[in-house]
Amino acid sequence: MLQRSLGPLTMLEIDVLPGAPTIATDPNQLETAILNLIVNARDAMPRGGKITVRAQERTVGQRDGILPPGAYLCLSVIDGGEGMDEETLEQATTPFFTTKGVGKGTGLGLPMVQGLAAQSGGRLVLKSRLGEGTVAELWFPAVQAQDDAPVELPETAADHPGLLRSLRILAVDDDSLVLMNTVLMLEDLGYDVIEAASAADALAILSSEQVDLVISDHAMPRMTGAELAEVIRRDRPHMPIILATGYADIPPGGGLIDLPRLGKPFSQVQLAEAISRTIATASASEPRFGSRIPAGPPPSAPSQTM
Repeated sequence: MLQRSLGPLTMLEIDVLPGAPTIATDPNQLETAILNLIVNARDAMPRGGKITVRAQERTVGQRDGILPPGAYLCLSVIDGGEGMDEETLEQATTPFFTTKGVGKGTGLGLPMVQGLAAQSGGRLVLKSRLGEGTVAELWFPAVQAQDDAPVELPETAADHPGLLRSLRILAVDDDSLVLMNTVLMLEDLGYDVIEAASAADALAILSSEQVDLVISDHAMPRMTGAELAEVIRRDRPHMPIILATGYADIPPGGGLIDLPRLGKPFSQVQLAEAISRTIATASASEPRFGSRIPAGPPPSAPSQTM
């Protein structure tokens, strides 16, 4: 998957020594975070080059001040690309800040990576100089592996076959990385997921597929998420729809101001909670929909030892 994302001009080097420390984090979100960092590195080298992914054990001391003292796994993605000046580096993890131009990036990749590191007890550290490339470091606290006892995971939708069988979700986003991240989180929660890269694709899917819930980005070209919701509601007035957006104010229109919102960037827990609330509201207002969704606890985000 990584090689397909990089293309023929970029070489990928993996430097992971045996005996790397164990960490506790969500595996699917970690995969997506690494992919985000590697794609950013690729985009910073338009003429190609080498990207190195390195995992090392590091120790943080009392005086370092960056993180609590202790043992860590430092996962680095290193490129020899264009690099960033100090002003760009300071804003790099700000949601919606991007240097890729209109239609080429949402500015949500690094905030999502930063969020994963923070919820795992670590942090994202960026080091860069203009013309000298970038080093993106993900620091995770090392944990003691439990070799003799199985790891106990929180419940997901897969633990409730009725819910898994009944709920089919259409995820819509024009940003391929954000869409992939959303799909991975939904699948990890146990849902059956269909993906669409535009509102037009979503409408085509809805014309031929059975879908129980739509999660759509709002800021999409040609047709926004709110406009898509308006079209869907003409034929399916009771279709549950969640708008994923980082914008506080969506222009009113078509009575869609009361659509459930999911603020970007969002975690797997926030995604699961938004789905649970939306399904509960839809079940209460439309008995025919509620009859397809068995009662039971909503899925929760898994976190496991790696």
